[in-house]
Amino acid sequence: MTKFKFRHIAAAVATAALTLSSAAFAAEKPTVVLVHGAFAESSSWNGVAANLLQQGYPVVAVANPLRSLTADADYVASLVKQTSGPVVLVGHSYGGAVISNAVQDNTNVSALVYVAAFAPEQGETVLELSGRYPGSTLGPTLAAPVLLKDGSKDLYIQQDKFAAQFAADVPAAEAVLMAATQRPVTELALTEAAGQPAWHTVPSWAIYGTADKNIPAVAMKFMAQRAKAKKIVEVPGASHVVMTSHPDKVAALIVEAATATSK
Repeated sequence: MTKFKFRHIAAAVATAALTLSSAAFAAEKPTVVLVHGAFAESSSWNGVAANLLQQGYPVVAVANPLRSLTADADYVASLVKQTSGPVVLVGHSYGGAVISNAVQDNTNVSALVYVAAFAPEQGETVLELSGRYPGSTLGPTLAAPVLLKDGSKDLYIQQDKFAAQFAADVPAAEAVLMAATQRPVTELALTEAAGQPAWHTVPSWAIYGTADKNIPAVAMKFMAQRAKAKKIVEVPGASHVVMTSHPDKVAALIVEAATATSK
């Protein structure tokens, strides 16, 4: 065999080994499950999802039903149970309460990431937590409830108030679309008491904006510290949809959580 052929074969073997190693590394990355909150929908995660996908992370942006905390948590838990490998659960706003209650008996959840989110203790409600500290201006921006046949009520934000209340740092045209495509949440979901939260046993991370008008920054800091978050990131001037206006910062924290818990 000539030296040229030997070198050619050796290079091919090395390339194949590197490719297999890279594929194995990618396969070991956890699936990131993104759970939106009230008045939002799955596309609010588009920037974050695109960033994570480029880095080789499997991503699922869940269509959170927004019907009740128990039902929504059960729905996410079912999805997690049928996801192979480790999972990083990420929740925005009310979605934080959902991920806190969605781990249940799933042992594959390695980390929780709270994005401008609620992290309730057992017995607490999203509504109570939102008003525990001054600063939320959500109440006056809500439209008249939509009464449903079962007696429950769907809540929306008035479209002409949506941008200023919910997405002040998002381009105007995008905020208009977000207002039009917002998903309603039931009153029950916001007033239902939380169960035993997963953050007692699963490591957590948190990120939020200092200009959030839905959940006061001081409330989110309190909840993150109470959950003993490994890292708390405050984004100066960011609105309630920090994952839309600052997707790279949110994605970076998710990657940090995924990396820290994959060892």
